[in-house]
Amino acid sequence: MTDLSRLLLPAATRAATSLRLIAADDWHREAGKLSARDRTWAEAQGFSAAPLSLLPLAEASGKVSAVLVGAPRPDADPFTLGKLVWSLPPGTYRFADAAGGEEIVALAWLLEAYAYDPFRPAKSARAALVCPAGVDRALVLRMAETVHQVRDLVNTPANLLGPDELEATVKATARAHGARVAVTRGAALARNFPLIHVVGQASPRAPRLIDLTWGNPRHPKVTLVGKGVCFDSGGLDLKPAAGMALMKKDMGGAASVLGLARLVMAEKLPVRLRVLIPAVENAVSGAAFRPGDVFRTRKGLTVEIGNTDAEGRLILCEALALADEEKPDLLINMATLTGAARVALGPDLPPFYTDDDDLAAAIARHAAAQNDPLWRLPLWRPYDALYDSPVADMNNNGTAGFAGSIQAALFLRRFVERARSFVHFDLYAWVPKARPGRPMGGEAQAIRALFTLLRERHGKVVAARRTSRHN
Repeated sequence: MTDLSRLLLPAATRAATSLRLIAADDWHREAGKLSARDRTWAEAQGFSAAPLSLLPLAEASGKVSAVLVGAPRPDADPFTLGKLVWSLPPGTYRFADAAGGEEIVALAWLLEAYAYDPFRPAKSARAALVCPAGVDRALVLRMAETVHQVRDLVNTPANLLGPDELEATVKATARAHGARVAVTRGAALARNFPLIHVVGQASPRAPRLIDLTWGNPRHPKVTLVGKGVCFDSGGLDLKPAAGMALMKKDMGGAASVLGLARLVMAEKLPVRLRVLIPAVENAVSGAAFRPGDVFRTRKGLTVEIGNTDAEGRLILCEALALADEEKPDLLINMATLTGAARVALGPDLPPFYTDDDDLAAAIARHAAAQNDPLWRLPLWRPYDALYDSPVADMNNNGTAGFAGSIQAALFLRRFVERARSFVHFDLYAWVPKARPGRPMGGEAQAIRALFTLLRERHGKVVAARRTSRHN
């Protein structure tokens, strides 16, 4: 992975070329402030301060003294300036004036520098940025490194990342932060979490439930559940080729909760953290579960299988039932769950569902501040009837071909009764077309918003302790 500390240098770094942002509308006025030589040079180059255009200015010796940069349009993505990490010549730079949203700009610089290239020559960003004054460099580095790690997990081909490898990744994370991991598999899995076993039983790569715990049991309980389908063929209700092409990313929920957990543990937030990842491969064999089968869940509810390709909710309901037994203060579920969410909101804007209006408002506020787009959709209870089954408590596939994301959220909601607050995120975890700060491929969605929310709620104790240590 790229050493991001070399791309975001300490604020005290002295030797750096100045970046001067100029809006296109201000160019004529700003051009008048340049020296005659620089003005002539700008005219010869046809520079007009178009967004992200560059004009190096040189001293008499030929050394570049500053670079004029066309400022992004006011309505541009806040990550737009991160694109300079590739377009600037090799060197070290600092913004001469406030770029606006300095923390976001520093983060964008590092997020834009991501490249997944283990199978071909590495592509390395060339331009380093001096961290803007007042920005917590360590925190920005930690957040960017975590996003890179999540992207790596989602981008890894399924032949290299199955339940075994996902378990190993969780255990490595636990060792780094002093957490504990318990894994349930085999007969114990079939007995205690039957639907996780059922969904994964057709694959030679054994299913399991991975359970990480960290923190003081007396602190508020925050539990993260993430869908860990390492590859989804659709089962006997086989996906078409086009639908299967990106199914290495169907463990994006697991990657996301693990990334969020890393941030929480690295920041040492005073919470009792638990991470539950049901890890399976939904494969096809003689052992595969079938449409029409009926199974009893950990919670005791029975489920008729209407579609084997609606497997994510089956493994998640078992993990949610376990999480709910502990009565957590906050229960967060993250999953690449439905194509319906993409139809409704597209790939860039994951929906989330909660009955807690205060929590929803806080998530929306942090999503906007972090440029981590999210949108609340309703848990519309009348749609519960769409899961009715003539032979079981519910069917895993709704009877109507609409509101699929809402239907899936309602299915999961049936397995949560005791948690103080519950929120479910229906992620895409993928960028189909590169955008500023978001290269094409696997993506970490919602975790930056959620981390800053948890930090706001629980970070004051940490801050107080740090202050007391320095007094």
